[in-house]
Amino acid sequence: MIIGICGGTGSGKTTIARAIVDAVGRENVVLVEQDSYYRNLADMPLDERHQANFDHPDSIDSDMLVNHLIRLKQGLVVEMPLYDFKTHTRSDEIEIIRPKQVVIVEGILIFAEPRVLDLLDMRVFVDTPDDIRFIRRLRRDIAERGRTVDSVIDQYYRTVRPMHFEFVEPSKRHADIIIPEGSNTGISVELLCSLVREELKKESTAAVT
Repeated sequence: MIIGICGGTGSGKTTIARAIVDAVGRENVVLVEQDSYYRNLADMPLDERHQANFDHPDSIDSDMLVNHLIRLKQGLVVEMPLYDFKTHTRSDEIEIIRPKQVVIVEGILIFAEPRVLDLLDMRVFVDTPDDIRFIRRLRRDIAERGRTVDSVIDQYYRTVRPMHFEFVEPSKRHADIIIPEGSNTGISVELLCSLVREELKKESTAAVT
């Protein structure tokens, strides 16, 4: 079973995905983050990398992401790249992802890629107000990615906001479940955990019979 969790930047999708993994157990669920599949910009000057549009579908190596999801669905191991957001390059290191009964893939653009969309058995969209998302992104990029306030604001106006309305927001129509992030997300997480546990129970019963 592959569950897709989509939403705009700072919507809380990663937090929700990780909460499900922690609640259900890492022995049963594996998390694949779309952020790991940004294209390697090592061949570009650093100044140009900072100006790249990371919110357009073309910024993602979708061929690799799709291939890895298919392999996990087939019960095969994949080598997931690790991305350095400070330099906008791929690390020399990789993360070995082993197949589990349930795969969660999360990212802002996963519903905008038809091949990924077709692989999803459940589609969840985290719908969070724009102002809350921007504040979260601002704090994260400064604390974790070495960004300045001005650079975050510039990028938000230049690419993040327009790409959200062009690609992310319209993709909400593909969702089976929409989580209003202004509400009690704990209830939503528990609902998703219940659905995952039910799937694991089905798999366990099928294995016995």
